[in-house]
Amino acid sequence: MESSSAMVPFPLLTTPIESTYRPCTIPYRFASDSPRKATPAEVAWIDVFRKSIASFRKHAELDDSVSDAQARAAQFSERYGKILDDLQEDPESHGGPPDCVEEENAKSLILFEQVVTLFDNTEDGGKRLENLIRGVFAGNIFDLGAAQLAEVFERDGLSFLASCENLLPRPWVIDDLETFKSSWMRKSWKKAVIFVDNSGADIVLGILPFARELLRRGTQVVLAANDLPSINDVTYSELVEIVSKVKEMKDGREYILGVDAKNLLIVNSGSDLPVIDLSYVSPELAYLSNDADLVVLEGMGRAIETNLYAQFKCDSLKLGMVKHPEVAEFLGGRLYDCVIKYTEVIP
Repeated sequence: MESSSAMVPFPLLTTPIESTYRPCTIPYRFASDSPRKATPAEVAWIDVFRKSIASFRKHAELDDSVSDAQARAAQFSERYGKILDDLQEDPESHGGPPDCVEEENAKSLILFEQVVTLFDNTEDGGKRLENLIRGVFAGNIFDLGAAQLAEVFERDGLSFLASCENLLPRPWVIDDLETFKSSWMRKSWKKAVIFVDNSGADIVLGILPFARELLRRGTQVVLAANDLPSINDVTYSELVEIVSKVKEMKDGREYILGVDAKNLLIVNSGSDLPVIDLSYVSPELAYLSNDADLVVLEGMGRAIETNLYAQFKCDSLKLGMVKHPEVAEFLGGRLYDCVIKYTEVIP
């Protein structure tokens, strides 16, 4: 479902939104800070963006669909670097600090059936859920927005199954897995809205198997994806194409490896950022979310850097991997630590 109208607040946020919702998890500045001088936290994040320029440029240069890819990549590198310099000099210079993919999708789609079969072969429901959650974390490792991880992926590739096994040991920095597992085993949800993150292994091998398991349990699933590209985040149009490739038609109905997919919906969130401010989402997403009883936010940008402390009118699950040292320090955890934060709303 595409978006074409003015943005609206996400209807499942607790109200009044003005006093109960603050998207940013880490306080980058306070009222006493000069609006014309970058704070230490803002300088640190500008440096994070700056370190990613080389990786972005390299991937852009390899785009054989663009005749002058190298020249345009160089132009991007210069212009983006200049914007970051401007922001560090004057945070208000560009309205404030900012609050290759096709190949990775193809690689991940080849592994999809194998990965899902491994999950399906786990008979114990609680253990299967844990494996699915670990799969979400393993998929979330691939992130061109984290310079170190982008370099590792470029050099060594990414083994999804090995990543599932080699996550940092529990307890994770925020670890509500047992609480979520308890709810999972005793209840089901009518409708789940999942805010997705990256292309490639993240969406194909992490989120889609989890969404398929929800469908198998009778939950309607709404996948919300970005309107426009941002780093390697999956977009609405890309997600529609990816899902079409994992579906199969049988007797006039669509299935995902044997699970009825009639209750799987895809919607444009209206966002064009690697984070999300739920004060502004597409009306289509708001409409589809009105009667949901589970909200899932996935990825460091949407579930940790923003919305970690967001309160909802229904159950919520926040999943992500900590891929920046600054975030690990703020949370008191380790680099590449995992976050699973589950909040159950008791009627």
